[in-house]
Amino acid sequence: MKAILAQLEPSVGKKEDNLRKMGKVLGEAEADLTLFGELYLSGYMARDAIPRLAEPIDGPSVEAVQRLAAENGTHVVFGMPLKETERTLYNASVLVAPDGATWAYRKIYLANFGPFEENVYFGRGSELVLADTKIGKIGLLICYDMFFPELTKALVLAGAEVIAAISAAPHTSRKFFDAVLPARAIENAVYVLYANLVGTELNQVFSGGTQAIGPRGEDLGRAKDHHEQVVAADVDLRHLDVAREFRPTIRDTRPEFFEVIRRLLEAKKP
Repeated sequence: MKAILAQLEPSVGKKEDNLRKMGKVLGEAEADLTLFGELYLSGYMARDAIPRLAEPIDGPSVEAVQRLAAENGTHVVFGMPLKETERTLYNASVLVAPDGATWAYRKIYLANFGPFEENVYFGRGSELVLADTKIGKIGLLICYDMFFPELTKALVLAGAEVIAAISAAPHTSRKFFDAVLPARAIENAVYVLYANLVGTELNQVFSGGTQAIGPRGEDLGRAKDHHEQVVAADVDLRHLDVAREFRPTIRDTRPEFFEVIRRLLEAKKP
């Protein structure tokens, strides 16, 4: 599988411009799978414009991406504000296959600390999404989700071969993602593909850090900081069996300790 990670600067509030830029990347990529960043469709710092920019999964923007995926024969993962009702919006990762099949993941762990205000605009997702595609089983996650290892672990136990993580992480978070992403790949013997935004939106500077990591922590390619760039990575799913034999963390996972965590958290509730 050839994967393309598009580290781009979206135009805030300009969905058509962002779709045109997406189309240009897809037209030149010749990839099986292409990732764009978190809330790429709208721009991350759209803030009070998010309700106006949000669309349903059968809206015109997803339809446009479906056409692009079909025209270019590639699977596309991108971020958008997803509207389910007039009062319910989600920070979503959408995967579109060339045949039109579409999956939507609603971000489970919303960032609501420091400069982040995602709880103000979005509802909290509650379900993991594993897309069973013709190129492999792809688990969808978004940015802050990567700091919660149970999500990646659950996806891999369900059969995920690739974790497609899209992000809008600012430069101040860069060192944390550089540490966390390889850890998620190694501890689960899984491919981790990570596409972050780049550029400046309001007071947020996105430096990039887009990268692809193999199931044994291999560096499969990364983008330059502070530049728009498209990174290509070869993903060979046959390497998963070797990695999981070499370090059988999935086989040796003991679920009873997840129950311990649940009990400890329940005990702390007021």
